Amino acid sequence: MGKVSYYIMSRKGYLVLQALVKYGYRKHIEQVIYAEDINVVEDYTEEIKNICITNNIDNFIRQDAPKSKAGFIVAISWRWLIPVTNNQKIIVLHDSLLPKYRGFAPLVSALINGEKKLGVTALFASEQYDRGPIIKQTTIDVQYPLKINDAIDKISNCYVILVLDIMKMIISNQVIKTVEQEESEITYSLWRDEKDYNIDWSRDATYLEKFINATGFPYKGAVSSMGKELIRIEEAIALDDVVIENRTPGKVIFVEKGNPVIVCGNGLLKIISAFYVLSGEAVLPIKKFRLRFT
Repeated sequence: MGKVSYYIMSRKGYLVLQALVKYGYRKHIEQVIYAEDINVVEDYTEEIKNICITNNIDNFIRQDAPKSKAGFIVAISWRWLIPVTNNQKIIVLHDSLLPKYRGFAPLVSALINGEKKLGVTALFASEQYDRGPIIKQTTIDVQYPLKINDAIDKISNCYVILVLDIMKMIISNQVIKTVEQEESEITYSLWRDEKDYNIDWSRDATYLEKFINATGFPYKGAVSSMGKELIRIEEAIALDDVVIENRTPGKVIFVEKGNPVIVCGNGLLKIISAFYVLSGEAVLPIKKFRLRFT
């Protein structure tokens, strides 16, 4: 019977591991390799480690991991090269319906763009990222507003379905059939760093609402300067526009029960929840009217 090594991170990886144990695949797991993620508030490192210890699964943090001897390696939310022998195969799970959104943080990019369908792709790894043949995909329909944490919950079930199906194929020695990616439909999603949390008030208000929802928990959250203070905005809603003779994106135009309504490139954005980066204290209700967000 086939053995599989898992290189996993994040809530998605944890839920997949939980499902593998629940449905009796523990004996087919050679080892679990995990890693910390400093870019999220909650990276599920301890949860992954604890479920391994509880179920007597060999587990190692990335820096101490031995080379896998399993025939298959499954990578979930993994961002490093995995050493393999000639006969090993790596199966990658990717947060998009490839070939769209190849690359990094595809779910965040898809939410910002307001994609009506989200999904996960299982594919064989290739020398260049996300270009390998597709094994299987799962798709879900979504509606907005949609926060990133809720989207992760939705697609985590896609991960579980795909991995359980793949495990059945591996254990029964089935030939894993694939299809090549359609070259004409390829798009890419770039990596993100701290600067990519900055709000650009010249953008459309509906875009910014999606941006704030897509970069929130478990990520750090959208950031803006409010006067001299740096704040992170947790929740906001787009409002209908008004005619502004001297339109200046970033200026407060109304205050509704302590909630500032900010002028955007098009439309208005009302802040519902925000906190100061340095102190962690709540921003609202605001006490000043003449404020500029940059």
